[in-house]
Amino acid sequence: MTTLLVIAKEPRPGRVKTRLTPPFTPEQAAGLAEASLADTLAAVAAAPADRRVLVLDGDPGPWLPAGFDVVPQCAGGLDARLADAFGHCRGPALLIGMDTPQVTPALLTVDFADCDAYFGPAEDGGFWALGLADPDPALLRGVPMSTAETGAVQRRRLSAAGLRVTDLPRLRDVDTAADAAAVAALVPHGRFAARLAECPAHGGTGRR
Repeated sequence: MTTLLVIAKEPRPGRVKTRLTPPFTPEQAAGLAEASLADTLAAVAAAPADRRVLVLDGDPGPWLPAGFDVVPQCAGGLDARLADAFGHCRGPALLIGMDTPQVTPALLTVDFADCDAYFGPAEDGGFWALGLADPDPALLRGVPMSTAETGAVQRRRLSAAGLRVTDLPRLRDVDTAADAAAVAALVPHGRFAARLAECPAHGGTGRR
């Protein structure tokens, strides 16, 4: 039973994408976060899986499509919250965040027949995806998060456990305005690109 997990925050102003302000307002940043999350969830919904789970800090909104179980994030640091997310799975699972709206169903189509783990590095040194054939929360606990070495440490943790790791393509997270512009250019017809074009700070019309 393969599970696709998305760990996310409710897109509320002042709580998400704070590194986008400035140049964007907190409301614009929250709108971009919502669009990024919606694009991500659409890709997950279209990918093959036996179960789809949104691990959420906050409350679900109209951006959540049908077919997802929603579970709350636990307290603690990001490593603890990621570990707990895998704790909700009884079989193979792939976890992603809400910061890569360019993700596609093809990237999320995984087969653990010939490997024990999938690892998707991010350009900022972190990782955008982590898949485990046998979800073990201990593989994540204690990994330093939000640093330039996070991905390298996590990748070494998998190898040190003797896991056969398949690497996924490197993707760019949306953390800054430059990231937003670069990612939107990759998926110009998505919700994220459309929302970015509406932001005055991006030179758009500002329609909301």
